Amino acid sequence: MAPEHNPAVGEVRAIGVFPGSVHEAERCWYDTDRWAQWIDGLARVLEVTDGWPHQDSQVVWESVPAGRGRVRELVTRYEPLTGQTVAVEDDSITGTQSVAFEPVAGGVQVELRLDYAIKRRSPLTALIDRLFVRRLMALSLARTVNRFGAALGEG
Repeated sequence: MAPEHNPAVGEVRAIGVFPGSVHEAERCWYDTDRWAQWIDGLARVLEVTDGWPHQDSQVVWESVPAGRGRVRELVTRYEPLTGQTVAVEDDSITGTQSVAFEPVAGGVQVELRLDYAIKRRSPLTALIDRLFVRRLMALSLARTVNRFGAALGEG
């Protein structure tokens, strides 16, 4: 069901344009050893299965103490030089996160999108999501994309 038709589902995205090629951006993005440089709230990567970043592989990571807890990302789609989609789950949400790389004049555009559903529901969940959760998630994605751009620039 599309996010606009289901109050249990939110959507946030962040887009950045950075110097570099799609190939360089993809190589950097899928290097899980570097994730701590840019993924907002990541403390450490716990597991990377064989085949990463291809379909049916996964990464499990742990957040900082006040963060998301243990996060599992299972690849549901991977297209070289285009992007990846993962099923994501943590203590609070389930969802789908996608990253897309697109060549643009002078660099590469990186778009990170998260469609999510809050696990623990109450009659106030939709309101709390609109007023607080969605804004915080959007800020987190923006920090991730901006930090990624800085890491990409470092090579």
